[in-house]
Amino acid sequence: MKVYVSLLVLLLTAFANAQMSSKDVLFTVDGEPIKAEEFIRVYNKNLDLVKDESQKDIDGYLNLFINYQLKIKEAKRLGLDNDPSYIKEFSGYKDQLVKNYLSDSKVTEALMKEAYDRMGYDLKASHILIRMEESETDTLKVYQDLMDLRDRVITEGFDQVKAEVHDGQNVFAENLGYFSAFKMVYEFENAAYNTKVGDVSKPFRTRFGYHIVNVEDKRSSLGEVTVAHIMVTAKENDSLIDPEKRINELYKKISQGENFESLAKQFSDDKSSANNGGELGAFSSGQLSAPEFEAVAFGLKTVDDISKPFKTNYGWHIVKLLDKKGIPPYEDVKYDIENKIKRDSRSKLINTTLANDLRTTYQVTINPKAKAYFESILNPDFFSSAWLLPKDFKNEQTLVTVQNETITYGDFGNHLMSIQKVYAGKTMPFKTIIEKEYNGFEEDALLAYHEEHLEFENEEFGQILKEYRDGLLLFDLMEKEVWNAAALDSVGLQNHYNTHKDDYVWEDRVDVIIATSAKEDAIKTVEKLLKKGKSSEAISEALNTDQEQKVIFTKGIKPLDYQGFPKDAVVKKGLSKVYQYNDAYHIIKVEAMLPKTNKTFEEAKGKVISDYQNTLEKNWLNELNQRYEVKVIDAVLQDVKFQIKQEN
Repeated sequence: MKVYVSLLVLLLTAFANAQMSSKDVLFTVDGEPIKAEEFIRVYNKNLDLVKDESQKDIDGYLNLFINYQLKIKEAKRLGLDNDPSYIKEFSGYKDQLVKNYLSDSKVTEALMKEAYDRMGYDLKASHILIRMEESETDTLKVYQDLMDLRDRVITEGFDQVKAEVHDGQNVFAENLGYFSAFKMVYEFENAAYNTKVGDVSKPFRTRFGYHIVNVEDKRSSLGEVTVAHIMVTAKENDSLIDPEKRINELYKKISQGENFESLAKQFSDDKSSANNGGELGAFSSGQLSAPEFEAVAFGLKTVDDISKPFKTNYGWHIVKLLDKKGIPPYEDVKYDIENKIKRDSRSKLINTTLANDLRTTYQVTINPKAKAYFESILNPDFFSSAWLLPKDFKNEQTLVTVQNETITYGDFGNHLMSIQKVYAGKTMPFKTIIEKEYNGFEEDALLAYHEEHLEFENEEFGQILKEYRDGLLLFDLMEKEVWNAAALDSVGLQNHYNTHKDDYVWEDRVDVIIATSAKEDAIKTVEKLLKKGKSSEAISEALNTDQEQKVIFTKGIKPLDYQGFPKDAVVKKGLSKVYQYNDAYHIIKVEAMLPKTNKTFEEAKGKVISDYQNTLEKNWLNELNQRYEVKVIDAVLQDVKFQIKQEN
């Protein structure tokens, strides 16, 4: 027992000693340190994504990581990180990424759950709006007018009141139809969802003015559907297929009782779903980029209902309803909801809460004399967009400091100059203006400071930003040194092709006509006519009518593993026997056997470019290894290996 305990202590001690600190350097590139913790994090992050078992080997992955760092070093040597287009793209990404981290998590989670609950229902409502500027503070009369209109809507009905008060300028009385979460500004949505069906809300304010909302109906949302489809598109290698004609032929066969899934396997051009009988993953309204497809899918009422043929930008379709259910579970959609909240007026609540938290996190010092000073320098010119800062304006005076960063009177003065048009033609106390604008300005300053320093305050954000910064550099470098170099080197490409011709071949193929029918007697008739030398066009015309589609022909050059051939079929020149496959009868006429042959340069060009790029990259990496000295600290590497093995 003592031995066991001693060994356990030794193992735990060894593991503790092997844990990497932030100071441990795994290797250097020309003296620049690369930390062990960065390698471990990247290795563990990518472990499940790596399909090549050799890359899971730590030594093998280390070589890849060193090559990656060599390329980053080279990109910086070439100054790619100072390129204006790089800086612009990186800044755009940073601006997008930072939005995911600038929030109060508790407030955000509460808003997400509220939105999810509301997404379960659609409300049908109407409203009356009296327009009013956001800055207007005298609201008593408007409020009372809407209370009177509310009483009238309750007693007389909305339509009667609408006919009398709607003028399309100052007063709007409108039927809104059905809507759900995120379809209206948050204040309006709140009022609507907190008003019972058949009731009229009390007056509430949005940025448009004051409203009352009349909630007429509440229904469950459309939820999500699962469908299967058959898609037909124009194909270069099948001269017989007119997509609209083919989809109508298939619809005719379905109407005759043929199996939808079997026809999808045989004829659908959506290869990602064809082998699964045409089935698509479940989707909700607005999720697809084909509104016509969604409209048809949600319009099917009963499981196994089948649509008529219809067209989208992707081709012609027939859709079969497999399942219909309510909105997805919260965990499946919460990130989408969070992104919508950040683009919605709800984000103001999150920003205000975050700014309040930052006031306690950062050292914020406010000049107590600032507001009074700015009130004193405003004059009526402000309401005609003609106000100017006074000549003796205290430009460098401190307005507020956040940590060690100073925001001056000049910053706030310029802000006031820029927003005069918002107050044009209005009249209100200067104190009201300064109070409103200062509060928003200070909040924005806190958030801006937090955003600028987030990379150093949030480890996860810093890591993601570094990965993107380096990844973008690597892309620009590879484009310059490898991808474009290969694509533009016509002589090098031709030489590579000539040297490696045997790598670019067409496998055995056949030039065929395939006839397919659900009925054995129909395919037997086709067999007889083909033996008599009849063309596929003539046979199709003879057997098919407007009322019945007996046979479908597919024609062109096909590989031996073509989906329309039985798995064990022996394909040879001439007419095959009739065979049954995928719930249908088929016969194949092979016009010619096309043996394995070399591709021409043009036929193989895409693969030649890819292979030539790999060759250029290999040679280039050899040059980088000569240019930069790489030193691996072996003792640290052993600790890294131990830690990774313990963690995995």
